[in-house]
Amino acid sequence: MDKSILDTIHESVQELHDAGVMKDVTLREFDALCLPQLETYTPAQIKRIRQKNRASQAVFAAYLNISPSTVQKWEIGGKKPNGPSLKLLNLVDKKGLEALV
Repeated sequence: MDKSILDTIHESVQELHDAGVMKDVTLREFDALCLPQLETYTPAQIKRIRQKNRASQAVFAAYLNISPSTVQKWEIGGKKPNGPSLKLLNLVDKKGLEALV
């Protein structure tokens, strides 16, 4: 498997930290920069993600550890996913519900 440039750089930075050349704070700041950007979703996109995974609102909610009414509100635009829910939604969009099992 080919490594991305970012993976290679991150590995090098981790080795600098392990060698005592880089402080913990600097490593945490670097790790934060390497986090992927989270995509935000429209109500229609959220519904599409759920339907693509062949899940009811209740089942989808259980996987995301939220209430079915929250999924319903997302899909009609009454609420927007944020925090951990948005991270999980991004994961499900990219890798499917199986990634949460």
